[in-house]
Amino acid sequence: MAKKKEAPKKETPKVHKELDGFDIEINSFGEIKTAFDIDKINEFLNKHMDDKKLRGRDDKQE
Repeated sequence: MAKKKEAPKKETPKVHKELDGFDIEINSFGEIKTAFDIDKINEFLNKHMDDKKLRGRDDKQE
């Protein structure tokens, strides 16, 4: 008797609770497709990530 191979289960990665449901794929044309709007992702990154290029920069720009 041959055993049936089980299809690999798609595991969902652990993500921050604000990004629950986030999914990203690259299609056959090399385009990135996400389940979230890019503006929402950028807002999350701006709030939670430190940009070392902007350290020491004054908020006031002339």
